[in-house]
Amino acid sequence: MDFDGILFFPVTPFDANGQVDVDLLRRHVATGLAHSPGGIFPACGTGEFHALTAAEAGLVVRATAETVAGAVPVVAGTGGPLGHAQEVARAAADAGADALLVLPPYLVGGPQAGLIAYVEAVAAASDLPVIVYHRGNAQFTAASMRRLAENPKVVGFKDGVGDVGAAQLIVRAVAETGRDDVLFFNGLLTAELTQAAYRGIGIPLYSSAAFAMIPEVANAYYRAYVGGDEARRLALLDAFYAPLVALRDETPGFGVSLIKAGLRIGGLPVGGVRPPLVDPTPEQERRLAEILDAGRALV
Repeated sequence: MDFDGILFFPVTPFDANGQVDVDLLRRHVATGLAHSPGGIFPACGTGEFHALTAAEAGLVVRATAETVAGAVPVVAGTGGPLGHAQEVARAAADAGADALLVLPPYLVGGPQAGLIAYVEAVAAASDLPVIVYHRGNAQFTAASMRRLAENPKVVGFKDGVGDVGAAQLIVRAVAETGRDDVLFFNGLLTAELTQAAYRGIGIPLYSSAAFAMIPEVANAYYRAYVGGDEARRLALLDAFYAPLVALRDETPGFGVSLIKAGLRIGGLPVGGVRPPLVDPTPEQERRLAEILDAGRALV
């Protein structure tokens, strides 16, 4: 797989009855696709994978894959209870996904051997290659990633922990296997805030939740980042991303809730979030609108 551009993590729109709104999802994906993302990751963290049934996840991935029609890679989320993860993996393959992002198992912690076995069991459930998501109760050592890199179906590693030293060791451990086709991603919340550091340790790609609600600003930041325009990158960081992160940190789960709110502010009625997440208050939405305006003013 080749990701040439920013990575787009769409939300999952819900209608007035709380059901997945497929038509609105197609519109959302098509709008993002018009801004030239490098890849699209449906039914992942921003898409509320935690709150979707296996059938809903399959529906979201199918609608996305059909809308994308091969223009860029489609990487579907899976994870949680092992049986559920395997069911979702098979559904994603049937729906036309190109790969899977393997989120952590449900609730329990396991030793490294167990985490390796979990990823390999999910990978074996379909023909799709997998990207390992390093976060929460699924934190892999360098030795574990070296072991997983022996499996040709493991094609990527996404860091959601933020330990730059550990991430550097993982990059080096995979390199020692001789594989040069494994992709590395910064998957921290609002990854734009940390990506300059991640690029320095060999992790050039990052996920952008902001792209889902304001792609013109996310792309402006990405162009400054890849083009070495530090003055423009820092201007966007100070005026848009730093205030967005400050608002995000006020309430757990706002990494998703604010994206949906931003889309609603922009005129796309994607609905609210499912529990246990909560939507912003009217006052928080007002502040979000001001942050969005400040970002657009710099584009």
